[in-house]
Amino acid sequence: MRWWSLANLVSNLGTWMQLTVQNLLVLQLTGSAAATGLSLSVQAAPGLLFGLLGGAVVDRMPRKLVAAVSQALLALVAFTTAVLVALGLLTVPVLMGLAAVTGLIATVDGPATALLGNDLVPEEDVPSAIALGSVVHSVGRLAGTALAAVGIAAIGTAGAYAVNGASFLFVTAVIPFLRPARHAREAARAAAARPRGADRREERGGLSFFLNRRALVALAVIAAVSAVLGRNYQLTLATLVTGPLHGGAGAYGLVSALLAVGGIVGAVVAGRLRRPTVRIVALLAAAGGLLQVFAGLSPALMVLLVMVVPMAVVESVSDTATTTVLQTDPPPHMRGRVLGVWRSLSTSWNLAGPPLLGLLVQGAGERGALVLGGLAIAAVIGAGFLAHRRRSAVARPVPAPAPAVVPEPAFQTAA
Repeated sequence: MRWWSLANLVSNLGTWMQLTVQNLLVLQLTGSAAATGLSLSVQAAPGLLFGLLGGAVVDRMPRKLVAAVSQALLALVAFTTAVLVALGLLTVPVLMGLAAVTGLIATVDGPATALLGNDLVPEEDVPSAIALGSVVHSVGRLAGTALAAVGIAAIGTAGAYAVNGASFLFVTAVIPFLRPARHAREAARAAAARPRGADRREERGGLSFFLNRRALVALAVIAAVSAVLGRNYQLTLATLVTGPLHGGAGAYGLVSALLAVGGIVGAVVAGRLRRPTVRIVALLAAAGGLLQVFAGLSPALMVLLVMVVPMAVVESVSDTATTTVLQTDPPPHMRGRVLGVWRSLSTSWNLAGPPLLGLLVQGAGERGALVLGGLAIAAVIGAGFLAHRRRSAVARPVPAPAPAVVPEPAFQTAA
């Protein structure tokens, strides 16, 4: 697990460095912010279209093999881009095509690498492993974004892509030496022993399985509402800081840094959750919505800075708990499909969220978007709790009335 965490950190550093460089590269080639956004959408689109297929591949094939091949293919794409940049042959259509290929590979790589990390620890330590992965992701995002500027100055754009390719190769080299824990080996043996064609409908129906699992549907509703109305802080807090609070780029940079620190702290705290549930995720999301309301009402920048850290902590704990439920609630042979369905759903609301939230900001103002969004999150979760309680009351069996006791006639003795 230590080797896997190190490999993931190296890969995350390279990935975030490349993503930052890619945005700058599109801007250099086109001079258009819209084209930059389009490149990100093109890379995300395969997750929306092929997430279910990617999850099915992960469930049907050996996990280590799938992860190693997908990491090697990502390295090949990064090296190809580096060569094209170095030779001056990279055009915007080619870059868009490479971004689409990267997104397609990620539909398999995402669930494979996530579940592979869980296979390396005892089953009771899976929540801690997921939390550790969240910490690694957050640290990699911070450091990778910072390294992008240094990398461009030191080794150029082509060099930055080459470094990312090398980071993928490092992960590929580590994977063959990973030894799954006992529960993962037993699950693999059970999957191999399943009769050919057994539970074929369940095997094919990742989406139907997801929709018939109330806990997973509830998670999706919570995540969708939170993502659209509460998680796009790069938009809502940026407009709040630079608008009503009269801060500049430096002030928003401080807010962003505090959000990142809170995310890391939250991931560490989430590692203490041994068995997170949907109820815990819902309570955390509602708390995040209410904190967002108070942030929107902040009268000064200092008040907002105080609110930002708990907002990020709650968001990070909620996200880690959600990931844990997604990766532990389904049976082992369906977890890849569940993650594939989740990738398709999350891509849809992540693509739709920023434009919808932008319209809310335009209509209700910077403060109004935060306040209304937070109240809507809390209201949806409160309604969900009431509906769940009502359903439980209806489903609870009514005890049968006790049979009436008929008194036996008293015996009379003869006088």
